Order: sequence, then C-alpha cells, then structure tokens
Amino acid sequence: MTELSKIEQPNAADDKYLLYIDGEFRSAENDSTLPSENPFTGEVWAEVPSASESDVDSAVKAARKALSGPWGQMTARERGKLLGKLADLLAQNAELLGILEAKDNGKLLKEMSGQTQYLPEWFHYFAGAADKLNGEVIPSERPNFHIYTRHEPVGVVGAITPWNSPLILLAFKLAPALAAGCTFIVKSSEHTPVSTLAFAKIVHEAGFPAGVFNVVSGGPEVGAFLSSHPGVNKLAFTGSDATGKKVLCSAAENFTRVSLELGGKSPNIVFEDADIDAAVNGIVAGVFAATGQSCMAGSRLVVHHSVKDELLEKLVARAKSIKLGDPMDPETEVGPMATRPQFEKVKGILKQAANDGATFLCGGGASEEHPGFFIVPTVVDDVHSEMDVVKNEIFGPVISVLTFSTEEEAIEIANDTRFGLAAGIWTSSVQRSTRVAHQVKAGTVWINAYRVVAPNVPFGGFGHSGIGRENGFDAMKQYSEVKAVWVETSGTTRDPFAVG
Repeated sequence: MTELSKIEQPNAADDKYLLYIDGEFRSAENDSTLPSENPFTGEVWAEVPSASESDVDSAVKAARKALSGPWGQMTARERGKLLGKLADLLAQNAELLGILEAKDNGKLLKEMSGQTQYLPEWFHYFAGAADKLNGEVIPSERPNFHIYTRHEPVGVVGAITPWNSPLILLAFKLAPALAAGCTFIVKSSEHTPVSTLAFAKIVHEAGFPAGVFNVVSGGPEVGAFLSSHPGVNKLAFTGSDATGKKVLCSAAENFTRVSLELGGKSPNIVFEDADIDAAVNGIVAGVFAATGQSCMAGSRLVVHHSVKDELLEKLVARAKSIKLGDPMDPETEVGPMATRPQFEKVKGILKQAANDGATFLCGGGASEEHPGFFIVPTVVDDVHSEMDVVKNEIFGPVISVLTFSTEEEAIEIANDTRFGLAAGIWTSSVQRSTRVAHQVKAGTVWINAYRVVAPNVPFGGFGHSGIGRENGFDAMKQYSEVKAVWVETSGTTRDPFAVG
C-alpha cells in the first residue's frame, strides 16, 4: 500500500501534494500554491503547487532525457510488465483515489469509486498490448531490396486533463502512450488537481524510471506553457471545443501532433417501437447520473411524436424523484456542479432558455433546498435547434426535447450539430438500429444502451468533438511514428545517379 493511506487526513501537515518531476516530489519553483475547493462544502480542503514556466520546462527536459535513458532501452515486454505492476497498485488504492476525486469535483462517491475501481483495466489492457505493436514487411518491386516498417514512440507527450473524471481520462492517454514507449507530462485541471498528484505516488512506487511520468499542477497558464513548449512531440487534450482550438493553435507553431476529445451535444433517439422504460433508464443514466458533467452526456432527447407524452411523463417523474445531496452519501443520486463558474454558466443558459420561450417540465435553475452549486435536474421542451440550450454543450443536468415523425427526420435532427461524439438509439428493430447507427455522425453509437466505455474500444468524435481516437489498440499507433526501412540486399555497388 502506498502513502495514499494518509488521505483520511488530507489537510494534515505531513500529507503534502507536490509536483512530480524527474522522479522527485517537489514544490513549485516559486513556492506558489493553488487551493482546491470541495464543491459540496465550499471549503478549501487541499493546497497544491502552482507550477511556473520553469517547472514545466524542467518536466519536459526530464521527459526528453528519459527517452534515451533506461526507459528508452527497455523492451516493449518490459514496459508492459511495469504497466501491469501499476495496474495492481491502482487496484489496491482504488477506494482512496475515489474519495479524492469525489471531494475534489463533487461527483458521487459511488460514481468516482466505480471509475477508480475500473481504472486498472486500462493499464492491464495496454500492458498486454505493449509488445504487439508490430510493423510489417512490404513486398518490394525491386528484387534487391527488403522493406519493412517499425513503430517508434512519438516522443514526449503533454496531456491536459479535465475536472469531471480526472483519472479515467488520464488513463485514456497515459496507458497507450507508455505502452508505445513515450514519456509523459500531465497538467491536471486547476479545479481537480489532487487525485492526479496522488496518482504520481503510485507511479513512483511502481518503479518507473525518473522522467517517464511527470505531473505539473496550476492554472490555465500552466497548460499554455505545456502546449506551446517546443520539446513536446504530442499533445493530448480533453475539454471544451473553445479551449481545444487554442491547444490546436499552440501545437501548430511547433508542428506538434495532437489528439483532442472535445465533448458533444449527443442525441438519444427514441423510436415509436422502443422499450420506453428502458429508454427512460438510459436517458437518466446519460445525462443526470453524472450531474450532466460528462463529455458523452445525452443532452438532446430526440423522440417520436407518438410516444413523446408517455416517455416524458415517466422521465419527468424520475427526474423529480432524484435525490440531491452530499456526494459522499450512498443515497445521493445527483451531486453539485464541480465549480462555481460552471454553476453560473448553467444557470445563465437556463435563464436564456426561459427568455427564448422554452418550457421547463421540471427543474429550470438552482436548487432552493441545497446550499452550494446544485442545479435541479431539468427537462426542457418547446425548443429549437438555434437555442443555446440545444446548440451548445451545457455540462449540467439538463436535457432538451426535440420531436420527429420519420426516421429521416430523426437522423437530420441528430446530425444538426457541430459536435459528433456519441448517440443513443432506442428501437426494437435490428434493421432500423443498424441503418440509423450508420447514418448518425458520431464516434460512438449505443443501441438500446448509453454511456458505456471500455479500454479496448476506440472513443472519440466527429467535427467539433475532436481529432483522433482514445482507447483500443489503434490508440497506441497514435502515440507512435511509422518508419519505413529499405535494406539493399545485393551487396553490389550502385550507380549513384540511378533511381531505385
């Protein structure tokens, strides 16, 4: 067991969360710190270092050095063994990491614990995949050449992770990157930095060489230092499309490779032959279960007119029965918004929806019964595609209702968005589900289900939902460069002016 057992007293003087750079835990160079606030209590419960540009530079230099050090000399199978050891240590500390995440972002303890208990599977999967990133032999049109390809690590990876699910979204990036042989620097969200700094303690105990994994915490400026650093070979970012554009522009200055997962405005499409009770369960899971703070939230309900009334009656009843409260209480079903700015943003969008003529079937604003950043689960009807509540990602417990009459109309409504991360389809027809799944523009489509991911299944989106894919074996390829090798086999002297 690691020193994480101390998190039962997170403010104790001997329990410090420090930057992790070049295998060492350290304060920020300028000794600057950043408070971390518990969204439920509104109290500062931990302080973390606020890294300087010099700290980021030190992390990049350490990561570059590690590429040619012991880590760079390891075989793929040896890297896989270390990843497996890390997975085992994460399993031992899953409960403690879940507590940290729930305290930091205000999401349900049972949700965050569920994520941290599943977290080891990412490292087990990529531990097994590490030595299976094969090149290929390419048939040559020239008899005197043997041609083959090999995958080499892209180099130093800079990751910027969000506040809603810090560790699981870190695993989406870190596990395939390490399996591919890269080194890694992560900048955690300033709103939820603690679990990532604690995660570094487990990486340290697992015995990874110095510089392979580094953590820098701080505000947006730290992310800017990392994304613009010329020593970073690839950036992996999860967040809003607005911030994603800034990351992409920073990367372009240095021709840095990028993968971006930028959220969505995902539709849940309910046809007239759907199991309505199952669909209601999926809709609730898709947007209310995580307080709507999920990139894949099914925030647009696209329902056939003939079952709209029945479905909304059941959905609204469920929404009104949801228990708000302390995220650490196992009876709580929806916790607070993770940050005050996010709380204010959601309130503003709902106020604008009311001004635009929308109807709130339930909810519609902040809870009057609960102090803190609580938004009442909200179902919004009488909306159209140009309303902010329908068009833009809210990241709150809000679902907008849109109605269709034909399959073609359902597809048109589903695709009427700049995003394309996910979609749900509810129908008893296998033929229809397949037709619609193939026509909806989304990186993940669930049929009679919603909000399920796994380490071996690619995840990512179309359009403004991002660039590239995370998870699955192909994710490793996105952390590598392909090199073609031509071997002249005849041993004869060639004419230097001849081609081939």
